[in-house]
Amino acid sequence: MALATRHWDRLGNGGLTFTELGFGTAPLGNLYRAISDAEADAILARAWEAGVRYYDTAPLYGFGLSETRLNRFLRDKPRGDYLLSTKVGRLLEPCRPEARSGIGKWFEVPNRREVYDYSYDGVMRSVEHSFERLGVDRIDILFVHDLDVPNQGSRANVEAKLAQLMAGGYHALERLRNEGAIRAFGAGVNEWQVCQQMAERGDFDLFLLAGRYTLLEQEALDSFLPLCEARGIGIVIGGPYNSGILATGARPGAFYNYDPAPPEILDRVARIEAVCAAHGVRMVDAAFRFPLHHPAVLSVIPGGQGLSEMDSNLAAHTATLPPALWQELREKGLLRPDAPTG
Repeated sequence: MALATRHWDRLGNGGLTFTELGFGTAPLGNLYRAISDAEADAILARAWEAGVRYYDTAPLYGFGLSETRLNRFLRDKPRGDYLLSTKVGRLLEPCRPEARSGIGKWFEVPNRREVYDYSYDGVMRSVEHSFERLGVDRIDILFVHDLDVPNQGSRANVEAKLAQLMAGGYHALERLRNEGAIRAFGAGVNEWQVCQQMAERGDFDLFLLAGRYTLLEQEALDSFLPLCEARGIGIVIGGPYNSGILATGARPGAFYNYDPAPPEILDRVARIEAVCAAHGVRMVDAAFRFPLHHPAVLSVIPGGQGLSEMDSNLAAHTATLPPALWQELREKGLLRPDAPTG
């Protein structure tokens, strides 16, 4: 089966072809609950059989577990048949069980402590370790991971780490791209503002923007997305359901940005959901399809920790939505007037 694809070739070197539906592999790292190797393989097999050919991972996801599970699954797949991205910015140090990072978030994972390192040597060490865990000879895209306030704790810390990146790790990324070890590089973060800073300070190819251009949030249209469009920078959309609320609906306990949604978000989502229902549309379908209308967006990568979630993502990818849906969302102030929907 073939899924719709989008081609990107900012550098004139043949570029990369993304499936519009990609696979975000954080759940394969036992995010929030442990899954077995057999479960992980079954989810990956369902995605592959449906035509998904873009897989995004990171050392953080299960402290290497996601990468090693991908290794096992992709080992017999022709390397030219899929795109693979992973991330740099963290090194994983062995530690005692009680000292490991992510207790309560990652389950049944190796005992590792995460250390942020955006230096030249840190990037080179990180990608070397990822090559070994993934078992491949080429990684298509490297994203600088989590250089944002939610992860660094303050804007001052972000600025310090960004300075470290531009003085060191950025040059490692350039070298890896120039030597052909990777095809492109960018950043995977939870804020569009820092993506814009990077785009203004360096020659970044792609950004993986998590949760910041969705049916619920469109501030990135102010300046960041127009800049990307003008420069040919590609966008991968992570977190299209804003941590789940755009998939589950505005029910009690629904998650937004990894925490229980506040009342104002619950109210806005309930209003979006009512408009979708009036047009006979699943809100999750609208949430998946919405960012793909922007010309800079190449792929949307929702996570899937079970077969039912993967099937829902596949259904959302093929959903056909009436133009009147977008029009009513605009009229009710639930969608920016300048958000592309055609």
